[in-house]
Amino acid sequence: MTKLPKLVREAWENRDGFAILTTVDKTGVPNSVYIGAVELYKESKIVIADNYFDKTKANIFNGSKGSFLFITKERKAYQLKGTFTYRTEGNIFDFMKSWNSDKHPGHAAAILEIEEIYSGAEKVA
Repeated sequence: MTKLPKLVREAWENRDGFAILTTVDKTGVPNSVYIGAVELYKESKIVIADNYFDKTKANIFNGSKGSFLFITKERKAYQLKGTFTYRTEGNIFDFMKSWNSDKHPGHAAAILEIEEIYSGAEKVA
């Protein structure tokens, strides 16, 4: 697990719009989705509300690693890569419920445990 460096934490606070989450299925076929319901947890985990996952959830259950891509208002991109856990109860699930809109079901919290961080081709951590 990698803690976000100050540069990336500042970029996170300055992110613009939706992010993109990519998983792969058991045969290696990628699946990318736009993500709006997301928060940083303890500077080392990305928590994504599973409001309407289908393929993404199946891929997580099949052991997919993930890539999370966001962009800042200055148009600088950051990619966070790691391994998933999936929670339907507990502290991180409760954290997700605290900020996920009541308009959405919030079935679970998909947690990306950050292992690598890139800005463009440059490895940040």
